[in-house]
Amino acid sequence: MATDFRLLFAAFLAFPVGAFAADPPAAEVTRASIDASFRRGVDFLVTHQNSNGSWGSAALTKDLNIYAPLPGAHQAFRAGTSGLALSGLIESADSRPEVVAAIDKGAAWAAMELPKLRRADGTTTYNVWGHAYGLRAITRLYQREKSPEKKREWARLAQEQVDLANRYEDINGGWGYLDLFDGLTTQKPSGMPTCFTTATVLLAMAEARDVMGIQLDDHKVQHCLASIQAQRTPDFSYTYAFSHRMRPRIDINRPAGSLARSQSCNACLRVFGEKAVTDEVLTTWADRFLAREGFLSNVRKRPVPHEGQFRIAGYFYYYGMYYFTRSADLLPKQTHAAYAKRLAAILLERQEKDGSWWDYPLYDYHQAYGTGYSLMALAWCRDALFAGG
Repeated sequence: MATDFRLLFAAFLAFPVGAFAADPPAAEVTRASIDASFRRGVDFLVTHQNSNGSWGSAALTKDLNIYAPLPGAHQAFRAGTSGLALSGLIESADSRPEVVAAIDKGAAWAAMELPKLRRADGTTTYNVWGHAYGLRAITRLYQREKSPEKKREWARLAQEQVDLANRYEDINGGWGYLDLFDGLTTQKPSGMPTCFTTATVLLAMAEARDVMGIQLDDHKVQHCLASIQAQRTPDFSYTYAFSHRMRPRIDINRPAGSLARSQSCNACLRVFGEKAVTDEVLTTWADRFLAREGFLSNVRKRPVPHEGQFRIAGYFYYYGMYYFTRSADLLPKQTHAAYAKRLAAILLERQEKDGSWWDYPLYDYHQAYGTGYSLMALAWCRDALFAGG
């Protein structure tokens, strides 16, 4: 009798999430190994900072390049990359003079350039990534600052980033990064809002609100949350985009394809009070992420977006690592150390020889953004494992 591979695949999906878990990476997780990893990652960012204080450039290309209309797309890529790198440096808590100088230089660049950030043209809204990660960096700069006057200035800049992001909210709620599928160019984007972009922006806004008292537009927030909820399936997978909600079981929208999206979207909905995102949901997805991390890792460094199983793209890898920590942090504190140890082992194993982390060749932005994500994720692991000494 012929084998029905669809039935076999369905049986595979029905197994407990840990049933096929690979052996954990061999890296030893100790305070010394984490400190050494931090130092190598920080050194990479310090030595690869641009002379103007930013990170990344359009200098490296390949046969297949991400669509990037000039010059605005690269302004957005650089803003998002620099926000992540700056946040990673600050969270490393490295007090060496050269690190402090790099942070100060990056802060000056952010204060000057983030207010100028706009969408490149009617086809892209990559700028929302710059607003989101610029906002995360500003929040950390605010916390680091001692001067009340300078704190007020960072808070003002943060409010400006929130207001700029709101300008580019999609008519269907939330944010996307492309607006080229229907052939229409509209003042208010009407393209492809994605749940994970929306979650990224809202989580940055929530952090700025909680730390700096930034004002959020409640109507817009609720509109954006409704967009994420519309993309959620009953198992708390999230479809890739708003337009995918009518095809929720194609491969990219299934649990394995949603590994990175579910972490950020569940965290976002939980932070904004969604009662359906219970501890049980967060635990299920935390366990699933670690057990099936190989689905994400298998696509690391592949140059073609969405070429892996379940249409996963390489650039989801360190994004997923960071938002795993945002989701796991919402669980009871006594659960954090076990998750932190497993995640830290992966991060230590994945670090490159030059100290960076990267997952997708994106011009010359990938090493800086991957390192920023990873340092922030590793900071959570360090705190969970060694808080108080």
